[in-house]
This record gives sequence, C-alpha cells and structure tokens, in this order.
Amino acid sequence: MATFDERAAGWDTPERQARAETVADAIRATVPLSPTTRAIEIGAGTGLLGLALADDLGELVLAEPSAGMLEVARGKLEARDDDRVSALQFDLLADQPPTPPFDLAISQLVLHHLQDTDRALRAIRDLLRSGGRIALVDLDTEDGTFHTEEAEGIYHLGFDRPDLASRAARAGFADIAFTTAATYHEDGRDYPLFLLTAVRP
Repeated sequence: MATFDERAAGWDTPERQARAETVADAIRATVPLSPTTRAIEIGAGTGLLGLALADDLGELVLAEPSAGMLEVARGKLEARDDDRVSALQFDLLADQPPTPPFDLAISQLVLHHLQDTDRALRAIRDLLRSGGRIALVDLDTEDGTFHTEEAEGIYHLGFDRPDLASRAARAGFADIAFTTAATYHEDGRDYPLFLLTAVRP
C-alpha cells in the first residue's frame, strides 16, 4: 500500500486537476465567497481544490498532515508568490485548531479517510467562527470499487446523505444541505460526489 507521502510527486494527474476545477465551480455556485473570506482546506493534499478557489478568497490556508503532499503544495506556493495563501502541516484529529477561526472550511474526498466521522465534524466545527460555513465534498455510498488496492486509509465506502446530515446536526451545524458536486467516471461506472454545506450558528 503506497502512502500519501510516496504518491505526492505524481498526484496531480489531469483527471484530478479537472475534478478539482469541477468541485470548485460547485462550491462557487453554492457558497458565498468574497475577498474578505478566510478559508482553510482540510486535507489539502497538493492544494488542487484550494488553489482553484484562491482567487475568490481573501486568505487561504492549505492544511495537510502528509509531509510529501505538503512539499508539493509549498512548491506551488513558491511559484505562485501570493502571500494570501499559506500551507500548514495539520492533522485535524490530533492538532489544535489554527487561530483565528475561519469563515469557511473546505475539503475534497477527505471525510472517508477519517475513521471517526462524528469527531471529525466536531473538529471541523471548531475551526470556524460563529456564522462560518463548511463545503465538504465526498463520495455517496459506493460498493468499494472506487479505490484501488494501493489506496491508503479508507474507513468509509462513501456516505449516506441523510445519515451524514444527522451527524452534522449533532456536531452543531445548521442550514445543512446537499448538492451533487461532480460525478467521477471510471471503468464504465459513475460515482457521484456530494457537496455538503452547513453553517456553524
């Protein structure tokens, strides 16, 4: 099984880049973004999603636990030369939240890598100010064929939207809503990706 550190250098395939752009468009269409929005991307990897949205935001932190992924992301930031975007080694379930709190937390295909979904949602809530929003993209329930055998740390085969909505409500979120952000096509199969949005009251 290859680790994220080992896969980082080859992570940015055209397919992943296109998917990040599609997801970014879905977030733009659903969540209010502005030059005053301070955002964090959780499990940012090489920053594909966050950097697709960076020009719509005031400040962006790419938060990622993998040193290999973070190295690639920081290389992009050096080339970009934009002091509004930074990268931080951060484990959502192990580290204290960065301060000050954020207006927006985004993620793409991260929740299914976190074993304790309820704890993860509470930790994401704790990243936000009152009135802050989430825009989390992940898989609808699937049969296990989405990932290859080399995939690391798969704890959930997607999520049932009503069940995840209930978990988000218990974690302290309101105005919970789902849309379909994208559909991943592989080997003649379709895997819908949902966009979960909600507000910390």
